[in-house]
Amino acid sequence: MVTLAGGVGAAKLLTGLIRAHPPRDLLAVVNTADDTVLHGLHVSPDLDTVVYTLAGAVNPVTGWGLAGESWQAMDALDRYGGITWFRLGDRDLATHLYRTHRLDQGADLATVTAEIAAAWELELTVLPVTNDRIETRVTTADEGEIGFQDYFVRRRHDVAVSAVRVAGSARARPAPGLIEALGAAPLIIIAPSNPIVSIGPVLEVPGVRQAVADRRDAVVAVSPIVGGTALKGPADRLMRELGHECSVVGVARLYRDVAATLVIDEADAHLADDVEAAGVSCVVAPTIMDGIETATDLARVVLGCSVEGVQP
Repeated sequence: MVTLAGGVGAAKLLTGLIRAHPPRDLLAVVNTADDTVLHGLHVSPDLDTVVYTLAGAVNPVTGWGLAGESWQAMDALDRYGGITWFRLGDRDLATHLYRTHRLDQGADLATVTAEIAAAWELELTVLPVTNDRIETRVTTADEGEIGFQDYFVRRRHDVAVSAVRVAGSARARPAPGLIEALGAAPLIIIAPSNPIVSIGPVLEVPGVRQAVADRRDAVVAVSPIVGGTALKGPADRLMRELGHECSVVGVARLYRDVAATLVIDEADAHLADDVEAAGVSCVVAPTIMDGIETATDLARVVLGCSVEGVQP
């Protein structure tokens, strides 16, 4: 079973999936277009959020980073006038140091990610969508095109965006075994991640969108929009700014070529007919994951969706 994943929302759903289904049978394919280089270190925010969350080590307040962090390195860097707008905790730095060292040794990102996941004793497979460098770039009115972390962290995603592109995607190759896994999976899940800057880059890696579209009847997406609002992050604003309807109907239109079924929250039950009119079968269920139990309940709903898009 394959899950296409971004960061926090995907990590929450995955915590439920590993409790509702044997984790050794799960493959999480994670966005890497958010990756950046800071202080000479390769940082993979979505990969680390997934790993830390599934290991039970994530900061429960932010949904990213490690619980119980200290910040001595950042405090010292601030004294020197270094870059500190992207905060890396002391323990989190060890992950980036290890990843960068192994990449410098010639290991690819998939291999290093597997090593990190194993060190945290995860049983599922966590796979970057590609070993090649891709980067989400957003166009703003005042600064032109900037990197995603500049937009998301430095500018706190509080500026209007007129365009989004994934640099390097045209020449990227899917991670080894990914296309085969998509072809064989009994179910492909699109996690409730930002459809523009989390799932979008995953689908832009050549071959991935087509592989998912070829299995459309086996694809179930979970809407990250509830009541016209993103539960976390700028998905709602990005959808509006880029000309999409910010609702579960807008999500259905974005995914209808690759997913046969969309799971929407009970708050949007009145839009179920409109979702189906957009060409996607609709399942209504509680989708707000405020703990392990609700995440597991949602995972069971998703796992229970048949290839026709209706719960048995």
